[in-house]
Amino acid sequence: MPLPAPLKGALWMCLSGLLFACLSAIVRHTSADLHPFEIAFFRSVIILLLMLSWKGRTLKSLQVGQWKMHMLRAVSGTAAMLCIFTAFSLMPVAEVTALTFTAPLFATLGAGLFLGETVRARRWIATLIGFVGAMIILRPGAEALTEGAWLAMAASVALSVTVLSIKALSRTEAPNTIVLVNAFLMTLFSLIPALFFWTWPSPTLIAWMVLAGIVAFGIQQSLTRAFAAAEATAVLPFDFARLLFTALIGFIAFGEAPDLWTWVGGAVIVASTVYIAHRESVAERQVTDKPPLL
Repeated sequence: MPLPAPLKGALWMCLSGLLFACLSAIVRHTSADLHPFEIAFFRSVIILLLMLSWKGRTLKSLQVGQWKMHMLRAVSGTAAMLCIFTAFSLMPVAEVTALTFTAPLFATLGAGLFLGETVRARRWIATLIGFVGAMIILRPGAEALTEGAWLAMAASVALSVTVLSIKALSRTEAPNTIVLVNAFLMTLFSLIPALFFWTWPSPTLIAWMVLAGIVAFGIQQSLTRAFAAAEATAVLPFDFARLLFTALIGFIAFGEAPDLWTWVGGAVIVASTVYIAHRESVAERQVTDKPPLL
């Protein structure tokens, strides 16, 4: 008996959250011996190899039309990865995770300002509430904002650019083209900063890097299947599982216990992003349901 689509999507989203927590722990653990930029490069290499082994036969049929947008997507994705991996090395993984929930909020701002999308009052209000959630976590004035916190927020901004560029690319480019071109470019772009901090990893660290790449690949696949199984509004609430899993793994592996404000702020941000996704879904249905012009 097949699972209902919303349940299937929820399970895939929870799996992506668990894998994200595992990746954050791997980065945190290995960053003691390997620079986060190197970890980011190895993660990209492993994903590229996995993608080539899986989708390599489609290379001959790739047709790239928007090179500038592909470059923007890869640059922003690389910047996000470098920032978040460095943040994982500097502050509790659960706090970093909670702050990355703000990426859809920045994407909403960008969609209204740069893509010309209509963002109505209720979505703006939800976006502002989401940023209040971020301030609850950061508590500016209560304590000095750390370098890790700034990097986590910078990663969210870069992730929002990635989301917007994928939206733009999906209008004309095939999914396989977007995925494979991005894998190539991110490997190249992540190598450049890694070279400035390069040290040859031990066999044990190489094994960790392979595992990190496999886990990151699993995150991509789980998220893809989650959103393919059900609407975003049905699966996004389960994205909060990322915070639950990272908090649990952070406590077990590193003795890190997120405070109450991290939980409260994370919940506020997730609630606002779920509402934004709901409003976007409603707007899309309204456009789809309009009769064609004769």
